[in-house]
Amino acid sequence: MRKAFPWIRGMTLGARVAVIDEHGRFLLVKHTYSRPWIFPGGGVERGETCLDAALREMEEEAAVVATAPLHLHGVFSNEADFKGDHLVFYVCRQFRREAFTPTSEIAAAEFFAPDALPDAVNAGSRRRIEELVTGRAASPHW
Repeated sequence: MRKAFPWIRGMTLGARVAVIDEHGRFLLVKHTYSRPWIFPGGGVERGETCLDAALREMEEEAAVVATAPLHLHGVFSNEADFKGDHLVFYVCRQFRREAFTPTSEIAAAEFFAPDALPDAVNAGSRRRIEELVTGRAASPHW
């Protein structure tokens, strides 16, 4: 097994957040290096909890600061898009938004009504929005 270890990639862990405003709109971010709009989020760093990563990524990517505890929506396998990847997904309904400035990573951060999403929304993000809007049970896959 030790000889094979360099060719085996371990699991990865990310945290994403559905930030939902008082009008029921969802915050999505647009990366400079990728086409689809997605929820704010990113990788969980060593020594960091999933919750801490979610809070950090919300602020870094979209200038959003939670003012109440986040709600855990679920933990999902993202195997179809990235082997060994898992996402912990939270919901934030109480927050304050600071001034957003585009960066070299994030071109835009905007709120969209569920029935007026941009065409280029990541399929996993679309599934989570549908679950949150309809109350349908969460799929285990991103």
